[in-house]
Amino acid sequence: MLSKPIPPWILLGGFVLSCAAGSINAVGFLGMHHQAISHMSGTVTVLSNELATGRYALGVYAVVVVASFFAGSVLSAMIIRQSALKLGRRYGVALVLESVLLVVASRMLSNGDYMGDCLAAMACGLQNAMATHYSGAVIRTTHVTGIITDLGIALGLKLRGEPVETRRTGLLLVLLAGFFCGGVLGSLGYTRIGFDTLLFPAALTGAAGGLYFVFKSTGKAR
Repeated sequence: MLSKPIPPWILLGGFVLSCAAGSINAVGFLGMHHQAISHMSGTVTVLSNELATGRYALGVYAVVVVASFFAGSVLSAMIIRQSALKLGRRYGVALVLESVLLVVASRMLSNGDYMGDCLAAMACGLQNAMATHYSGAVIRTTHVTGIITDLGIALGLKLRGEPVETRRTGLLLVLLAGFFCGGVLGSLGYTRIGFDTLLFPAALTGAAGGLYFVFKSTGKAR
C-alpha cells in the first residue's frame, strides 16, 4: 500500500521510461523480424513455434534476443544492486548505458545488422530490471500486462464497493499512458526515419540519466 504521496519525479520518470519502452517495442514490431523487443513473452512463443516446426533460423534469432534481454537484466542488477527505489542507487549509470545501447542498436539496424535488435533487447532488459518497489508498489516500465491486470483488479474491487489504492492506480495509469504514447511516437517515427527512431528513446533515457545525476547531487529525489 502506498502510504505517502508519490513524488512528481517518480511519476515523470515512470512516464518517460514507459514511453521509451513503448517506442522501442513499436520499432521492433515494424522492423526486421516484426517481434516484440521490450518484453519476451512473444519471443519465447516464436522460439517454441520454430522448434516445433523445424524452422531453426528464426529460432536462433529468438534465442539470442532472449539471451540479450536476460544479459541486460543481469547487468542492471550488477549496477544497481538492490530493488527498493531509493536515492543513491546507480540509476543514472544504468540509464546512460541504456541510451548508449540504443544508439548503437540504431546504427546497426540501419546497416541491416539484426544484432541491433539484440542490443535493443539488452537495453530493455536493463530497464526492466530497474523495475523497483516503491512503498509497496511494483514499478514496471517495459510491458503493460501486469499493469492492465492490476487496473482490472482495482476496477473489480471498486465495483464490489471495496477500497482501492488511488495513488497506486494513478501510478499504473501514468505508466500505461507512457507506454501507449511511446508506441504511437515509435510507429510514426519508423514510417518516416526508420531505425533512427531508436534515437528518440535513446535521448529520453540519456536525459533521464543525466537528470537523475542532477537530482541526486541536489538531494531533491526523495
